[in-house]
Amino acid sequence: MMEIMKLGGTDERLYPLVGPLVMNPKVLKQNNNFPFRTAENYVWYIAGTDGHVQGFVPLEKKKNEYVVNNYYIENKSVCVLKALLEKISDDVKDDTTLAAVVLLEDVPAFKELEFSVEKEWTRYVRMKKINKK
Repeated sequence: MMEIMKLGGTDERLYPLVGPLVMNPKVLKQNNNFPFRTAENYVWYIAGTDGHVQGFVPLEKKKNEYVVNNYYIENKSVCVLKALLEKISDDVKDDTTLAAVVLLEDVPAFKELEFSVEKEWTRYVRMKKINKK
């Protein structure tokens, strides 16, 4: 059964879990060769089974919103992506904006979870959702 772990952006347990992935050329290629970043204002949501990481979503806390950007989902599994996004939505406070820079192929999954398109680029779409519980 898949579990979702939540770790701070500088938690020492984060690096052994995601380090091999964020340095992997195939993972970077899926992320259009953009590097993954972290800092104290990030929370990482990591999905896995039996110690195997199936995907992660770093969530950045900004002044007026939370932002999802540069995430990774193994085999582009919609189920894993949606489980991570649902956990994030559950954790984010009422009436808080959740913004996301989304890969084009993931737009339908975000729309299912009530994100709406804000701006479109060639490879990405900026989406947002006002979190209400």
